[in-house]
Amino acid sequence: MSIYITGTGLFIPPHSISNDELVATFNQYVDNYNAQHAAEIEAETMPALQHSSAEFIEKVSGIKSRYVMEKSGILDPEVMAPVIPARKLGEELSVMAEMGVAAVKDALEDAGLEANDLDGIILACSNFQRTYPAVAIEIQNAIGMVGGFAYDMNVACSAATFGLAQAAGSIAAGLGKRIAVVNVEITSAHLNWRNRDSHFIFGDVATATIIEALEQPKGYKILDSKLFTQFSTNIKNEFGFMDRAEYLAAQTEMYPDLKEPVTDKLFLQNGRKVFREVCPKVSEIILEHLQENNLSAEQIKMMWLHQANANMLDLILRTVVGRDADKAIAPSVIDEFANTSSASPIIVFHRYKDKLKSGDLGVICSFGAGYSIGSVLVEKV
Repeated sequence: MSIYITGTGLFIPPHSISNDELVATFNQYVDNYNAQHAAEIEAETMPALQHSSAEFIEKVSGIKSRYVMEKSGILDPEVMAPVIPARKLGEELSVMAEMGVAAVKDALEDAGLEANDLDGIILACSNFQRTYPAVAIEIQNAIGMVGGFAYDMNVACSAATFGLAQAAGSIAAGLGKRIAVVNVEITSAHLNWRNRDSHFIFGDVATATIIEALEQPKGYKILDSKLFTQFSTNIKNEFGFMDRAEYLAAQTEMYPDLKEPVTDKLFLQNGRKVFREVCPKVSEIILEHLQENNLSAEQIKMMWLHQANANMLDLILRTVVGRDADKAIAPSVIDEFANTSSASPIIVFHRYKDKLKSGDLGVICSFGAGYSIGSVLVEKV
């Protein structure tokens, strides 16, 4: 009995924001800020903020638009964040669970299964809107899955491949025969929309993947998984439950060197360092993984890569497959979706999985904060 990916699902949020819309709001914020601090800027005690542009965004990232769960707050220069009303736990689905339910149902339909055919749900994401009860268990309840297990896990942008590895490992260990891996990303809520270097990066989405142990081949056979982590602070999001305690400590004499509370803990990255350090390591991990399975890069027909940045995709493709590699080997959706963190390689797999023929080999690979890198080798059956 082998383990297969038999279905995928995709939930696309109701709103899209173009680069032009985003830039108009950002530049209005910049103008307001510079006018408010004109005296300090004139005295050179404070730097002026710089405008963004749609051309700049597309050049550095390949992004043209992104989907979001709420649009008006993001495009309000006085707010610049999604405005999503709270929902009462236990009486209505959380936003995160609602998105996950839609993606799981889509994946179940694709696999020809019902909710009670599942033995487990792994919600693998970058951010969770609460600590517990697990959002995965809320999804389990909402789809009507009785019995089995569900849990949340976080490995930032690598969570999907780590989740696939955990699902396959759980099945191999006898914990179940069918597991759904769900990736729900409301990245609009963790993004600092006022940071010129990153205000354009992310979008919201939800994906789901069905993993099954089967006697009869179906979908994509999972051949092997390889996981890697190495500590780095070059990509971080420190927002968390300790913020209240740290804020209170900052207002006392406990920490005399801390002049004001730490308030900016949203997503932050050193993009240049990430590019220089992560891309070579991703290529190295993929090539090592192929070698460990007695495969060559020439045998890989498609790489479904994390959609972090169009330039990163090109570099990884060229360093794995070769300088003259066909770009169709590493398809991209970043222009439409932007970076959707853990969900991004699954969007590409969902969109392009039918392009391969029986016997073709592919790699699902994600990478991100940690640093973390996950590679999953698959074969179309």
